[in-house]
Amino acid sequence: MRKFLIAGTFLIATPFAAWAGPIGNACAESPRARGDRALCNCIQQAADRTLTRSEQRRAAKFFRDPDAAQQVRASKSNGDNEFWARYRAFGDMAEAFCAR
Repeated sequence: MRKFLIAGTFLIATPFAAWAGPIGNACAESPRARGDRALCNCIQQAADRTLTRSEQRRAAKFFRDPDAAQQVRASKSNGDNEFWARYRAFGDMAEAFCAR
């Protein structure tokens, strides 16, 4: 019981950014999210289901630099095209599950 209470206290006292993934953190720092932790958590869950951790780090950069997304989208590279397809699947899932 004591271990459970300690773990629960840790989760309550831990700031959001300490346990969110790369997408959730980028979302939380974005002015568009306006600090909506529930929304950012939902978006992170969609990312966890569709993108690898390294793809999440790459996609998180798009929150700060939307032009980087456009460069990947316009790329002729097979790797970029495959990433973009998974990124679109992530966006579709996040839109479907996180819309309010």
